[in-house]
Amino acid sequence: MRAHILIAEDEPKISGLLADYLGAAGMQVSVVADGDEVLPAINRLAPSALVLDVMLPHRDGMSICRELRQTSTLPVIMLTARVEEIDRLLGLELGADDYLCKPFSPRELVARVKAVLRRSAPALAPEAGPPRFEVDDHRMRASVSGQRLDLTPVEYRLLTTLLRHPGRVYRRDELLDLVYDDYREISDRTIDSHIKNLRRKIDLVLPGRPVIHSVYGIGYRLEID
Repeated sequence: MRAHILIAEDEPKISGLLADYLGAAGMQVSVVADGDEVLPAINRLAPSALVLDVMLPHRDGMSICRELRQTSTLPVIMLTARVEEIDRLLGLELGADDYLCKPFSPRELVARVKAVLRRSAPALAPEAGPPRFEVDDHRMRASVSGQRLDLTPVEYRLLTTLLRHPGRVYRRDELLDLVYDDYREISDRTIDSHIKNLRRKIDLVLPGRPVIHSVYGIGYRLEID
């Protein structure tokens, strides 16, 4: 059965674009544009997940999420144009499963929706097993368990380096030398930022299954067993 996603967004261009991308990913989509319509639509449609804009006419997304969480565990991804940290934290404390700040990539929204659906229905997920990474050096493309990872060149080189020797601990300065071949002056803490982004992208495909581990005071290792 196809997942049914309810989008609560009052900007038609955004809701239309998201509906197109989610539909192309094989999901059924319904859209509401008014805050007062969200909870009735949930009761009527019984969606698989809710994409909820924070700023809606007549009722804001925060209060909707707060009331929804009193009776439902429906996965919620919040959309916001307000980037203050307190808003982000508040959204998650209210029970949202994830959030995206505008502007964002529709493809990332689709990936986030797929991730919350997998987490909310583990019984429907494929049997757990070692993740299968595949790399294509000619096109600098990588995938895991059949799903492509949208990586930058640096992230791709980091991943392929760690994949060469799973379980081996790489020092930060080692990774810098292996990833940057032009000997530029860069702090080894730059690697931390790239690793953080790489982890986030892998987690979209393998939620709750970390494969890149920090080794305190040294660097990183990759485990795929």
